[in-house]
Amino acid sequence: MRYSEYLLSTLKETPADAEITSHQLMLRAGMIRKVAAGIYSYLPLGLRSIRKVERIIREEMERAGAIELLMPMVIPAELWEESGRWEQYGKELMRLKDRKDTSFCLGPTHEEVITDIVRREVRSYRQLPLNLYQIQGKFRDEIRPRFGLMRGREFIMKDAYSFDIDEQGLDVAYEKMYQAYRRIFERCGLKFRAVEADTGNIGGTASHEFMVLADSGEDAIVSCDSCQYAANVEKAEVRNSVASPPAPTLEMSRVLTPARKTIEEVALFLETAPERLVKTLILQTDGGEHLAVLLRGDRELNEIKLCRLLGCNEVELASEETVIRVTGAPSGFAGPVGLSLRILADHEVAGMADFICGANEKDLHLAGVNLGRDFSVEALADLRQAVAGDPCPRCAGKLESWRGIEVGHVFKLGTKYSKALNATVLDDQGQERLLIMGCYGIGVGRTVAAAIEQNHDENGIIFPMPIAPFQVLVTMVNPNDEAVNAAAVDLYRALQDSGIEVLLDDRDERPGSKFKDADLIGIPLRVTVGARGLKEGALELQERRGGERTMLPLAEAAGLLTERVRKALL
Repeated sequence: MRYSEYLLSTLKETPADAEITSHQLMLRAGMIRKVAAGIYSYLPLGLRSIRKVERIIREEMERAGAIELLMPMVIPAELWEESGRWEQYGKELMRLKDRKDTSFCLGPTHEEVITDIVRREVRSYRQLPLNLYQIQGKFRDEIRPRFGLMRGREFIMKDAYSFDIDEQGLDVAYEKMYQAYRRIFERCGLKFRAVEADTGNIGGTASHEFMVLADSGEDAIVSCDSCQYAANVEKAEVRNSVASPPAPTLEMSRVLTPARKTIEEVALFLETAPERLVKTLILQTDGGEHLAVLLRGDRELNEIKLCRLLGCNEVELASEETVIRVTGAPSGFAGPVGLSLRILADHEVAGMADFICGANEKDLHLAGVNLGRDFSVEALADLRQAVAGDPCPRCAGKLESWRGIEVGHVFKLGTKYSKALNATVLDDQGQERLLIMGCYGIGVGRTVAAAIEQNHDENGIIFPMPIAPFQVLVTMVNPNDEAVNAAAVDLYRALQDSGIEVLLDDRDERPGSKFKDADLIGIPLRVTVGARGLKEGALELQERRGGERTMLPLAEAAGLLTERVRKALL
């Protein structure tokens, strides 16, 4: 492709509304353009990278035995009403009516549609196992669309759905998809972790998120330094390392702490470390129950773990009025001693002796407090957020912390949707059985954006070869020089004949401007064709990653470049 004939407009300035690196660079590199909040056009350069990811996905889906189909983006309300999600899904579901006043939605996900297809088409266990997938546009009316393709309202997604006769079949399908996802992101040239995750609103019994590692990632994850364990911090387990409770050595005493409410303020005032304190959180569940949760002073509550333990959907801090009513003191002075509430504690509290906590009186704390002697709890459980340095729950290793961008998610759905839509098959005994489902999604545009978040420098994008829009950029220093023009065109055609994806920068622009654009759009290999090099029978090759420069003999350049590209794609 000749640059002069291509739709590729770069921007020197960063648009004011572009907050993160991938959004800034995709706009500046002419990959996307904003149409409305959270809605983008994919320009030719951006679409080429999107299609590269899609091709890798299709190849690995076929390798895993999945079959491609295409479902509509506009879905009748009756299917969502049948599953119960028409009202449950909330305002992210874009609802609309046609001229006959029939209700529809724009598909944010396709569990209902795929289940409806299978319940109509599949009647016998002999037609199983079955895995169907599509690559299609979705729409979710995000309240705050931001970060370009990271959190848009309209986006491209690969979603696959497996159907089996029993849980053992689902286990096999899930493992196939898990391994396929690993191959997909490896082939995209990305550094990632597959982490255990909470199933969230979509439901199910187990799930993994695939996280591209990047400092700008919205998600915090932990992984073991010795084994394969990795998890989103919302899901990450913390192994109970308390062998036996320590013996008290101090008597409990009252300590004045005037106007000191936070852990940091109390620790500083009493000249001790935050980890010597126990914080008492007064919480309210979505069912209206009030309870207290105890954590070491420097720890944070994992609300998902607590909700799972309590069997509720949500917890929040109790209002100030409630805190005063149940403890007798303002927030910041609550403690477990004498508290007439249900009390739960993190395992770590059982390993603490002679600690400090609130006294349930304003401006007072208690010192020398001990679990068992001074108060009791209903249960000890894993209730805190995992952090770097915690013991791995699977081996003797330690956890490390990372930031990650979720690009893929796999779920074991079980019978959530097949039961709601009565999707059954006849088993080998002629009995009707509910289908066992799995769900497997990849954000295609999000994967490209995450790759840019992971691969860039101060000058622009550094594309991994497998998903680069072009593999080689041939830059003419002076296209009006006949010898330069002829040599560049000859190389361009030779590379094309070898199956290499090449962009020929034949614009009549200053070399410095061309080189800046080359760095910005991030094509892995740049060959500069100039009069000085031609006099010596050589062309300059510069790698976008690392900037290493080498001289290629003119006669061998096409072959050497072809070999370099093919090696990078292995």
